[in-house]
Amino acid sequence: AQFSQLDSTQIRLDLVIDDKARADSNVAVHFHEHGDCSNKGEGAHGHWNPTKENHGEWGSAAYHSGDIGNIKLDNNGHATKSVTTNRWSVTDKAVNNVVGLGIIVHGGTDDYKTQPTGNSGPRIGCGVIVKQ
Repeated sequence: AQFSQLDSTQIRLDLVIDDKARADSNVAVHFHEHGDCSNKGEGAHGHWNPTKENHGEWGSAAYHSGDIGNIKLDNNGHATKSVTTNRWSVTDKAVNNVVGLGIIVHGGTDDYKTQPTGNSGPRIGCGVIVKQ
């Protein structure tokens, strides 16, 4: 995951996933509350939701800032996704600062309905968002 500050309010996330074991399937990706990948990602706790919105599909009427969504992996297990938004920040004291959060790849598909998780399956990948 690479974040780029585009202007004073817009940030772009460029995400690349490679998982041959999940070729030709969807995986769900979410930001989680803590940058702690211990215990197979459970240390990251729940979805990051600073605005206390319902879980849902990115860009729909109801979704929270940590809902990145489902990503389709190709027949080699490769996928890319880019998201540009003003819902995130890398400014230290901003309430929507993503630095230090966990980013989790789930082994299932987000149904965009089940609250608050989307019923996305086990945590199969975990990383911590850091400022470079």
